[in-house]
This record gives sequence, C-alpha cells and structure tokens, in this order.
Amino acid sequence: MTVRNEAPATGAGEALEVWIDQDLCTGDGICAQYAPEVFELDIDGLAYVKSADDELLQDTGATTPVPLPLLQDVVDSAKECPGDCIHVRRVADKVEVYGPDAE
Repeated sequence: MTVRNEAPATGAGEALEVWIDQDLCTGDGICAQYAPEVFELDIDGLAYVKSADDELLQDTGATTPVPLPLLQDVVDSAKECPGDCIHVRRVADKVEVYGPDAE
C-alpha cells in the first residue's frame, strides 16, 4: 500500500506552472505515471510537459499550468523524480514551491 504525503498549501487559488529541465531528465517516466495529463515521454526518451490541449511542449523551459485537481500528482512527480528535474513555481512571482530549487 502506497501512502502519499499531502502537498503543502501554496495559497488559495494560487496559479502554479510546471516545467522540466531536460538536461537533468533521466527518462524514467515516473512523472508520466503519476500525472499523464501533464507529462509525457517523447521519442528521445525524455519527459516534457503538455499543454491543456494535450500538445507536447518541446521548447526549452516550456511551462504548463498545473490544474488544481492534479496538484498532488504533479508534486509527487517532482518528489519522486530521480533526476530532480521537475520544477513547480508560482506564476505570479516565478518562485519555485516544489522541486530541487524550492525554498
């Protein structure tokens, strides 16, 4: 049985975005397992974020909004990522709230 830690509150209705540093991505696909609506592996074996329209965003540093219902799955992806390459930050001030550079 897997027990998931709850995501810390980031503020009511606070808009978040996520991006992946492909230079650090190990291609394990854990992110796509936790949140397939947000992450996908491409043919190069690396993970990328997807737009709300399910389009793979392959530009360096591309971000996508984190839908509130998927926040816990995205946070779990960041925590479990062996490459520490998933960054979740507030849209308003670009401060990372989950991931390797979180304060």
